[in-house]
Amino acid sequence: MVSAQYPASGFWYADDETATRSVAVLRAMREYHAAEAEMRRRSRSAMQLNESDMLALRLLFTAARAGRNVSPTELSKALGITTASTTGLIDRLVRNGHVERRPNPDDGRAVIVVPTTTSETEVRVTFSNVHRRMMDAAKCLSPDEAATIVAFLEKMREAVETVD
Repeated sequence: MVSAQYPASGFWYADDETATRSVAVLRAMREYHAAEAEMRRRSRSAMQLNESDMLALRLLFTAARAGRNVSPTELSKALGITTASTTGLIDRLVRNGHVERRPNPDDGRAVIVVPTTTSETEVRVTFSNVHRRMMDAAKCLSPDEAATIVAFLEKMREAVETVD
């Protein structure tokens, strides 16, 4: 329905040239976000992982590359979940072959959580093609275009981080 309150742009902004252009950008961002969310859902489903599992694996892969050990407590804090939920998450990831519990080399009584090489390979294979296509799209940008997009996305991040 097109009206003064809800113009053809689909938003409640004025239908002038600037608003039309801005709405097109916001619509493209929303469509990208929806497509990315669907890609992640399909990937998680194929790998039998939920969102928390994927976040945990990402954190564990990053720590492993940096040579850092991750304890269940650190994982719990990073994910913002309870220790009981973290135990369930780790149990599930161990059962599915994504991580292992190992003795902490600094304190043999404590445990660290380590991603398996099989899991890292599976994640790399699952996401490598899409990441390559995303990188190819970004490589097409001129330095000025890239700087403009980075600045814009930083402003958008700031806009959504603040709730009035």
